[in-house]
Amino acid sequence: MNGYSERQPDPKIIDLLKEEPASIAHISLEYFPPRTEQGVKNLHARMARMLANTKSLYTDMTWGAGGSTADLSLELALHAHRTGHVSNMHLTCTNMEKDGDPIKAVHDALQTAYDGGIRNIVALRGDPPEGEKEWSAAKGGFTCALDLVKYIRKHFGDQFGISVAGYPEGHPNRISQLSAEEVENMSEAEKGRCCTHDGVTYVCKDDDYKKEMDYLKEKVDAGADFIITQMFFDAEVFKTFVNDCRIWGINCPIIPGLMCINAYPGFKKMTKFCKTRVPKSLEDRMESMKDDPEAVKAFGVEFGAEICRSLLESGSKILHFYTLNLEKVVYGITDELGITSGLIEQSNESDAKDMVAVGSAWARVGDTVKFSSGQGVVKEIKSDGTAVVEVDGNDVEVAKGSYEKVF
Repeated sequence: MNGYSERQPDPKIIDLLKEEPASIAHISLEYFPPRTEQGVKNLHARMARMLANTKSLYTDMTWGAGGSTADLSLELALHAHRTGHVSNMHLTCTNMEKDGDPIKAVHDALQTAYDGGIRNIVALRGDPPEGEKEWSAAKGGFTCALDLVKYIRKHFGDQFGISVAGYPEGHPNRISQLSAEEVENMSEAEKGRCCTHDGVTYVCKDDDYKKEMDYLKEKVDAGADFIITQMFFDAEVFKTFVNDCRIWGINCPIIPGLMCINAYPGFKKMTKFCKTRVPKSLEDRMESMKDDPEAVKAFGVEFGAEICRSLLESGSKILHFYTLNLEKVVYGITDELGITSGLIEQSNESDAKDMVAVGSAWARVGDTVKFSSGQGVVKEIKSDGTAVVEVDGNDVEVAKGSYEKVF
């Protein structure tokens, strides 16, 4: 037995999904690496509680590309395996150069995961490195998630189960801002997945949506076992996406990714950042309670349960929750669905301030961040992760890991 694992290797998730479904829906839970040591300790405890309480089918750990962030992602994924979770480790090909080789870090991460008993990978391209607005491939490196799927299958065969991302509304990079004339001339399909933020309408146009679906089919044909979707807040968008996948000949399981509504600022920031469709009824409810954090959480449970019921009725067998490293809303939803009972009363989020992402994974130029001595707007992110933040007209340099994005 190697030094990484005292347990048998994880089963592949695709094999678990093929088993006879339980009488109630399965759930899966996704976490990200916290930015402090205390946050990591608290996350260990929360992951253990949530596994015991919900019997989640598997546990996702997101990947922070490059350096210590990637190391922490790998360690947390291994910790999940060691402590009884079926670990589903995200792996991206962004900012992964090692010893001058853009492939080596990816291979080493896969090998370490395999040696540690992990048998499930989420193959992703990843976001741009810190300090860059546009994604670009390293010379000789991976260009997209498809390359990563092919690499895993070529070098590791069927030793890993592989999942990939699906985008019911289109990838944010393919979502376009529309003119007034274009809004008037949208197709029915475009109307069904468009969004409006700050009075501006965006949509993945039909031609670009077709390219997205063609690419998704390539990823599945190259060896991906199932799809986990980007967050959405309109169940009909997901149902249309599943139907489109079947039309395209994509017949693997498609798992809906559900972002829990925990707070108004985070909801607004994330939906605008990802250009996510927000139905008018949902927008109106959120606006009506934006100054009442507890009401927002309660509504997060109500809305989450409502959309989950719709998905289950349409045939979904598993629900994938983006937990944001918190538990109350997840517990509330699973209680409402009858998957669990009485958990929301047991939830404890006193550590919420520690449950933020390591470094500034989401921070970009123009974002508001806070740090020990204040809050301001990012003007520049240097190659080492240091942020130049404008505070009251003055520029302040804040070290990587010492600031967090304000949602």
